[in-house]
Amino acid sequence: MERFLPDEAATVIPQLAAFDAAAREGHFTRAADLLGVPQSSLSRRIRSLEDTLGVPLFQHLGRGVTLTTAGRELHERTRDLVAALDDAVSAVRGNADPDGGLVRFGFPLTLGPVSIPSLLADFHRVAPRIRLHLVQAHGEALAGMVRDGHLDLAVMIPPPDDLPVTVLGRQRLLLHVASAHRLAGRRRVDLAELTGERFIANPPTYHLRQVLDSRCAEAGFTPQVAFEISEFETIRALVGHGLGVAVLPAAETPHPGLVTIPLTGMGDRTIGLATGSSRPTTAATRLHEHITERACRFLR
Repeated sequence: MERFLPDEAATVIPQLAAFDAAAREGHFTRAADLLGVPQSSLSRRIRSLEDTLGVPLFQHLGRGVTLTTAGRELHERTRDLVAALDDAVSAVRGNADPDGGLVRFGFPLTLGPVSIPSLLADFHRVAPRIRLHLVQAHGEALAGMVRDGHLDLAVMIPPPDDLPVTVLGRQRLLLHVASAHRLAGRRRVDLAELTGERFIANPPTYHLRQVLDSRCAEAGFTPQVAFEISEFETIRALVGHGLGVAVLPAAETPHPGLVTIPLTGMGDRTIGLATGSSRPTTAATRLHEHITERACRFLR
């Protein structure tokens, strides 16, 4: 079998990094942003790798790309190698400069306007040379990025069972209704009273939607979901316009025309800080300690 010589390997490694990022993102532009290089540079690296191997690795799919059969085989054989190399380089750099480095940090869509920026602003004041790459996504997407090494830390609600987790607090789920809704003046509502109401909710893949469906089933009904949308602030806006009710955590910024009411039959969710299985850098450890120590001030 033909082997790469050291100088050939030096050429292929950045090509593999570009290939790995594009394979994971399914999109050249997002992959280039992830690596911090122009899209033209990423495309050239991938074309050079295809020329070296003599096979196409990607095919276009809509606005993105998908792996060919050869591309899937190459990614299965190299993704752990690229992740291990990235982890090794990050660890050495981070430990060599405990006051600097890069931390890739994720947080959920239900947090962001106040709590997470406040935590990160405090961290920047005490560690101004540590750079942060931030990702906001729903829980399962964050868990996947922590598992595959694309994130060092992530706040998740709820955290997954297969990752190391530090519990930060609890998130209360409340009924959201318009101020003119028949239930707006109530101090508490039983979930079963919402039979027949129109709901505005996340898509079925979201944990919050799965909790809603499960709790409503326990209460004896199936929620009538009139609108499905992933963006929580838009859900609140639609509720405020009287288009339905929603079960969400309390908003971090005021929403005129919206009333929140405690729900009987809807439990709280755990807020956890998850880490990957590889050894964290000094910078990642510092951010982990900062969030753990201060979370009680911001996450309720």
